[in-house]
Amino acid sequence: MSVSIDPSLLLSNNTKTRSSGSNLGKDEFLKILMTQLQNQDPLNPMEDKEFISQMANFSSLEQITNMNSLMQKFLDSQTKSDSILKYSEMIGKSIEWSDSGAEQTGVVKAIKQKNNSIILELDNGKEITSDLITKISQPE
Repeated sequence: MSVSIDPSLLLSNNTKTRSSGSNLGKDEFLKILMTQLQNQDPLNPMEDKEFISQMANFSSLEQITNMNSLMQKFLDSQTKSDSILKYSEMIGKSIEWSDSGAEQTGVVKAIKQKNNSIILELDNGKEITSDLITKISQPE
C-alpha cells in the first residue's frame, strides 16, 4: 500500500510568514490534524481520547480567534466614536486654519465624520478637515 502526502501540507513548503512566531493559526492546526489522521498507522490508530483532545483544542482555538476578531471590531468602533466625541467639544469655539498660506477663522457649528476623517462645519458654511486647524479659542 502506497501512502502519498499532499506536498502543500508539508511545513517546508509553507511560505506564509507568521507574525506571532511559533503560534499556529486554526488553518495550520487543522492541516496538521488532518495529515496526522491520514498518515496514522492502521494497526495502531489514534486513541479516541487523543482525537477528542485535539478537536477540543481546535474548537478552543477557533473560538479564541473569533473572539479576537470581534474584540478588534469593537475597539475600532470605539476609536471612531471617541474621535467624533472628542471633537464635539469644539462646537461653539473659534478656530483658525491655514488655507493656501492664508490664515482664516470661523466658529465651529457642527462636527461630522466622513471616510475616517473629522469634518468641521463652520458658521460661514465652510467645511474643513480637523488636520488643518492651527488654533482653537473662545469666540469673541
